[in-house]
Amino acid sequence: MIATIETNSRKYKIDFSKPLDISIPLKASKSNVNAWYIDEPKIEPVQDDEWIASVSKGASVNFNNIQFNPHAHGTHTECVGHITEAVHSVNKNLKQFFFLAELVTVAPELIEDDFVISKKQLQFAFGNKKRDAIVIRTIPNTKEKKSKQYSHTNWVYFQEEAIQFLVKMGIKHLLIDLPSVDKEKDDGELKGHKAFWNYNGELRKDCTITEFIYVSNKIKDGTYFLNLQIAPFENDASPSKPVLYKIES
Repeated sequence: MIATIETNSRKYKIDFSKPLDISIPLKASKSNVNAWYIDEPKIEPVQDDEWIASVSKGASVNFNNIQFNPHAHGTHTECVGHITEAVHSVNKNLKQFFFLAELVTVAPELIEDDFVISKKQLQFAFGNKKRDAIVIRTIPNTKEKKSKQYSHTNWVYFQEEAIQFLVKMGIKHLLIDLPSVDKEKDDGELKGHKAFWNYNGELRKDCTITEFIYVSNKIKDGTYFLNLQIAPFENDASPSKPVLYKIES
């Protein structure tokens, strides 16, 4: 189905029959992508004495409990409530779900002992475009990202001024293929998160960060329409399913 969408006084043709899913599925396996030093997700049938809620065990339905952490176990979208004492729910603060987005690919640079994404890199990759969202793919970009165990790896992170640049450019939704915008072990400073949500000023409550995406190498850099789907959790973060749509010429 091809539809015409108008935004920023421009019209775009979108073929909704050709979605490009950039989420990582959650599964009950040690090979599930993971960070923050916790065990893998669990998906298990309810059990009541000898009765097990699984068709393969003789029940009429499958009826599973799921135990996971949205921040640690896969693609998730978070709001400012992730870093505030006050409770802020991503379900209440994310009220729109379609955005004009730019996909860029960045090669993190080595500074001292860390690989980082800098303001200079984002300026070069993004330029002066006007977009609601930015999707950042880091290289090398291998399928290992779908199952990597990130704990104690000192992953790639964003320098504070790089996040400040994105805020200045009007980015409200940041999507990355990393466990966090911040350094794994930063003594709780969270400079990137705080810069993105303007922690020390008027909070940007309608802005989100989506982490643990995976963008196939088959998807080219450029402008897309983004459908940012979340589960309606009243929590600072929710598992999510971001989907890109190519803009038809």
